[in-house]
Amino acid sequence: MTRYNPPVDDMRFLLSDVFDFDAQMAALPGYEEVNAELAVSILEEGGKFCADILEPLNRTGDEEGCKLEHGLVATPRGFPEAYKAFVEAGWGGLSGDPQFGGQGLPRVLQVLFDEMLSSANMSFGLFPGLTRGAVEAIAHYATDELKAKYLPKMISGEWTGAMALTEASAGTDLGLLSSRAEPAGDGSYRIKSTKIFISSGDHDFGGNIIHLVLARLPDAPKGVKGISLFLVPKFLVKDDGSLGNRNSLSVGSLEHKMGIHAQPTCVMNYDDATGWLVGEPGRGLNAMFTMMNAERLFVGIQGLGISEAANQKAVAYARERLQGRSLDGARAPVPIIEHPDVRKMLLSGRAFADAARALATWTAIQMDIASRHPEETARRDANGLVALLTPVVKAAFTDFGFETAVLSQQVFGGHGYIREWGMEQYVRDARITQIYEGTNGVQAMDLAGRKLPIEGGKLATRFFASMKVDLETAVPGANSIAEPTAEALGRLERATEYLLSHADNSAEIGAAATDYLRLFVLVSFGWMWTRMAAKSLTAEEFTPFHRRKIAVAQFFAERMLPQTIGLEASITNKARALMELEAEFF
Repeated sequence: MTRYNPPVDDMRFLLSDVFDFDAQMAALPGYEEVNAELAVSILEEGGKFCADILEPLNRTGDEEGCKLEHGLVATPRGFPEAYKAFVEAGWGGLSGDPQFGGQGLPRVLQVLFDEMLSSANMSFGLFPGLTRGAVEAIAHYATDELKAKYLPKMISGEWTGAMALTEASAGTDLGLLSSRAEPAGDGSYRIKSTKIFISSGDHDFGGNIIHLVLARLPDAPKGVKGISLFLVPKFLVKDDGSLGNRNSLSVGSLEHKMGIHAQPTCVMNYDDATGWLVGEPGRGLNAMFTMMNAERLFVGIQGLGISEAANQKAVAYARERLQGRSLDGARAPVPIIEHPDVRKMLLSGRAFADAARALATWTAIQMDIASRHPEETARRDANGLVALLTPVVKAAFTDFGFETAVLSQQVFGGHGYIREWGMEQYVRDARITQIYEGTNGVQAMDLAGRKLPIEGGKLATRFFASMKVDLETAVPGANSIAEPTAEALGRLERATEYLLSHADNSAEIGAAATDYLRLFVLVSFGWMWTRMAAKSLTAEEFTPFHRRKIAVAQFFAERMLPQTIGLEASITNKARALMELEAEFF
């Protein structure tokens, strides 16, 4: 089976050519010395770690899975050692706050590294990914005392994090949760709860595991306004920072799952476990959504990572597998990559992965601007764009990522269904990304029902204006991509106006939401392909790399962008066809 090849050349192209990374970072205090050359050197080393250390554990970890024995979770062979190497190499603190021992590098590097991590071993990548999300919530809302006690070792990776939201009767609607938190009289609380679907809830890596748990105080009102957030460590921490007694929390069982078998997804019991309030009482969702939004972007990158790895292996197989006659009938058998339908599957995956990586890079740059730009207006505008794109990245990247995994499996034919080729694992692992951290339907509703109406639609309008500038000024050779993208943008603008005019009609918003999100991202991908094609056409030295970019851009414009025609029609056809059938007749 072909090894995973980290796409560092594609990352270099985006940073150096497409987005002018050096100038972008030079405008941000603290990042003046960060440039594309440094970024690429770091990503090259990160890619080697992912390809050499983590990918070899991907299949074995899936086959062995995690085990719960005598209340203790054992991860697959090699995982504890790989995690130790991960921490010792400093990858846990890549973008962490230097105040607490992090390297303080831009979010862009973190996003691109996370892609490679997810390509190589998605189950493993969840451990540091969830930890980073927990760090963000603690950093934004916890007391200085809690930050000082927990953040240094979490940012280094010595300690890991998990978030405990879901209960058997409270999933997306967290207002239904029943977990309780009783004041202990010493500033701490006693947490009583059973949570399900807790990724990284326990493991055998050593160190501490910091759970962020949603629960209600005794006098809390019903609904989401009565929810508070608590920091609940696996081990209590002494004043000198060393680990003390084990807290009263335990793993009730491990979930038996379709995929990510090497990731321990736990049922967690908190039996009067000691915890500390994070943020204000009754405002736990504010703190938790800081973590969840970070995780939603991370999950979107997981979809991208899976698609890249699956597409790479499908291309290698298609070059080698001999079957059928050439199109002119003169040769047989021929590599299946010569057949149009196989090429369509491979190009669909490549067209998604390259555009998604570009859009993720652009979004990450906006995150860096939002956190560091000296001008308040620039920070506010960038933060708005990140909020707008968060549900898009999460849902669209994971939808397309799963579709790419399935197409890549299809290229293998019957071999794709057999475990030893690895493709069925990609399909199984990718499927969860469409579900956890808020299902993709919920993300679509967030975009269509919450994000679009912000500022009366002006936030989306600003984003569309950014696209128009590039589409209208594209170099002549890129017009064959820019012009159909501009037409698709017109469809997106009309669909946006339609949804804004029906903002008070929940049926119309709900019926159109998933189609709207797909329309939104296809146009965004067209924008990214226009930029990549333009830079390829004007490269000082035109190479096969640039030729491939232009060819894939043309494929996207001709074979994928036309989907926007049907999506606009579906969005504006109203909700009646969905809502008129009574539930009992389904």
